[in-house]
Order: sequence, then C-alpha cells, then structure tokens
Amino acid sequence: MADHHTTDLTRGRIWPQLIRFAVPLMLGNLFQLSYNMVDTIVIGRFAGSAALAAVGSCDQIMNLLILGVSGVCIGASVLMGNFFGARDGERLLDEMKTTVAMGMIFALLVMVAGLPLAPLIFRLMNIQPEAMNDASVYLRIIFLGMPFTCLYNIYSAALRSVGDSKTPVRYLVLSCLINIGLDLLLVIVVKLGVAGAALATVTAQGISALLCIAHVNRNVPELRFGPRSLRINRGLARKTLSYGILTALQQCAQPIGNIIIQGSVNTLGVTAAAAYSAVRKIEDIGLLPGRSISTAMTAFLAQNEGAGNHDRTAEGYRKGMTLELCVGLVISAVVLLLRAPLMSLFTTDESMVLLGVHYFDVIGFCYWLPHLSNGLQGYYRGTGSMKASLLGSLTQISVRVLVTLLLVPTMGIGGVGIACVAGWFAMLLWGLPWARVIQRRLSERSKEKSPEDV
Repeated sequence: MADHHTTDLTRGRIWPQLIRFAVPLMLGNLFQLSYNMVDTIVIGRFAGSAALAAVGSCDQIMNLLILGVSGVCIGASVLMGNFFGARDGERLLDEMKTTVAMGMIFALLVMVAGLPLAPLIFRLMNIQPEAMNDASVYLRIIFLGMPFTCLYNIYSAALRSVGDSKTPVRYLVLSCLINIGLDLLLVIVVKLGVAGAALATVTAQGISALLCIAHVNRNVPELRFGPRSLRINRGLARKTLSYGILTALQQCAQPIGNIIIQGSVNTLGVTAAAAYSAVRKIEDIGLLPGRSISTAMTAFLAQNEGAGNHDRTAEGYRKGMTLELCVGLVISAVVLLLRAPLMSLFTTDESMVLLGVHYFDVIGFCYWLPHLSNGLQGYYRGTGSMKASLLGSLTQISVRVLVTLLLVPTMGIGGVGIACVAGWFAMLLWGLPWARVIQRRLSERSKEKSPEDV
C-alpha cells in the first residue's frame, strides 16, 4: 500500500524515523507561525502599539479556531494511521471523505456565527478601546478564510497519517513567502493596516490548502476522491468525533485559557499587552520542536498500534520522550541567551523589551517541561487514549489560569511565567505515571491476542 509518497512506520529503525518525520513538521509549523509572526512584526513597527495589541488579542481567537480544527484532524489522523497500518484502503478513503465534509460544515458555522459576534468577543476579553476597531476588522477577515484553514489542516493531517510529513511543508513555505510579500505590500505600501495583514494571511492559507489538495489528487490515490463522492460515513463520523471532540476540547483548552490570561494581561495596559503578544510569538517558536516530535510520535504509534506492534509502540514512546527532553534543554539555553535580541525584533520600545526579558528570566530555564508534556500528549493520542490527553491539557491550563489570576496583579507578566511552570509540573506529576498504566494495559491486551494469532 505504501509508495514513494507514503511511509510505512511499522518497520525500520525508530530514531531515524522519528527525526525524519519531525524535522519537516518543525519547518512546517515554523512557517505556519510565521504568518502571524510577520503580521506582528510589520504591524508593530509600521502601525503602532494599539494595532499590535489588537493583532495579539486576535491571535488567541485564531489559535482557538485552528486548534479546534486540528484537534478533530488529529483524531481523524489516528484512525487514518490505524487503517493505513492495517492496509485497509477502503476505510482510509471513507475516513478522508468524512473528515473533509465535517470540516466544511464547521467552517460554514464559524463564518455565520463569527462575523456578527466579533465585537462582543473583544469586549469580553477587556480589549483596550483604541484597539477594538482594528481587532474586529482583522478577525472578521480571518473568519472568511476558515474554509481554507480547515482544508489545509485536514489534508496535512491525512498526508501525515500515511507517513508524508514533507509535502505540506513545501507548499506552506511557498505560501509563507507570498504572505510576507503581501504583508509588506498591503501594510507598508498600500497602508491597509491590520486589514492588509489579515488579507495576506487568508490569501496565503488559501494557496497552501489548494496546493495540498492538488498534490493528493495527483500523487496519493489512497486519499483521492472527487467532489461528487464527498459524503459522511456515519459510523466513521461517530468514531472520528469520539476521538476528535476530546482532542478538539483538549486543543481548545489551551487557547481558551490563553484568552483568559490575555484578558488579565490586558488590564496592565497597552505596553504590557503588546509585550506579552511578542513574548507569545517567541514562545510559540520555542515550543515548535516539542509539538512536532509529539505529532511524529502520534503518527508512528498509530500505525504500529494498527499493525499490532505493541513492543515497537513502547520503544517509540521511550525514544520519543528522550528526544523531547534533549531538545527542550537546548531551547531553554537558546531563549536565555537571545531573549533581548528576540524581543527587539518586534519593537523599538525599550519598556516593551524589558518586560519581555523579565518574562524570559522567570521561565527560560524550564522549557524542557512543556517538551515532555507534548511527548506525553503524542503518546496518548497515538494509542487512542484521548481522555488522558484531554485531562492532561485541562490540568495544565487550569493551574496556569488560576496562578495567573493570582499573580499578575502584583507581578505583571512575570506572574504568567510562574503560572506556566506550575501548570507543566502539575500535568507531569500524574501524566508520567499514567503513561505506565497505559503501557501495561496495551501489553496485557497484546498477550491476550497472541494465542489467537498463533
């Protein structure tokens, strides 16, 4: 069933497979983040602090939507990986059709509900009055681009489930370059402000989505179908949603918590809100390797569980977590060494730079913690333990929000850093022992099946 456009992860050396799979994901996630990163840099330097605060607040809403979509896609990709590993091409294609159909329904609902509700959303977030109009314009344009966001995430997840993590990156790189060019043209030359940045983002996302679809139609017959055959398989839809809703809730828990945290930071004023927006961009890039390794673990484990290779699943978990720890320590060192230059990319305001440096002084030593947390999430999803994945995220974000609300009034954005560390520790305290329980259950299930296989 595998060809040069797919990769069978049920055979071969584990270390090279995880690394080869994760590296393109890191590049792809980096370029995806660069959409908003470029928006933030261009807006911060050419449209002012109020506009930057508006884009920063919009980012939390965008992350909520994108992570909700990607949560369902992760659930679907686990099923696709199982079907691919089990060599069940018919169910693989049915799952693909079902996921695309559900994604388009979701995009339509977001557009219909989101456009009129944008101002209300920002009032609930305590956004500064001077940033309200820009934020509403930016978010409404993003809502109009939701079909492209859904399609790109669905097709990327499908390609990853059959072992191809490189193709989505190639098209994302091209669309990112288009996004940068349009940002410079529409914001600096045409002077459309935040509307220009939003138009650039939506256009670039549309291009990456269309290119992914064209690639699948040309090269991956396992996932190819015509528009007229698009339909929802009710049985697969229920199973996808049973996986996907839990994962979507888990994915959405983070941005919902971040919206509450952003609202708390907004009470500190425009300068603090803008500094925190820049901090989040830097932190998102720093956490990319951990998320990419986590996704690689999910794909690897899903294929091997589908093929019944429990021993290989356990070894993949151990090696994946080792990789997460090593990379996390490197990220901590880089952030601590470059925290001031990184903040200076976003602003010439010295007070904003100092606020960001203070934040990284608090949190910089601890970025190995979220890397281990991401490794656990990859293991939970790859083995179908979606409830554990959801509980892990709820634990982490609940502690973060509670500690943030307690500390920000007296400690500023440094209190957010302490809250992050507390949340990561809280998840790992129960998450690591629970992974051992899952391993034991999988081992017992494998032993029960072995006599029948013989």
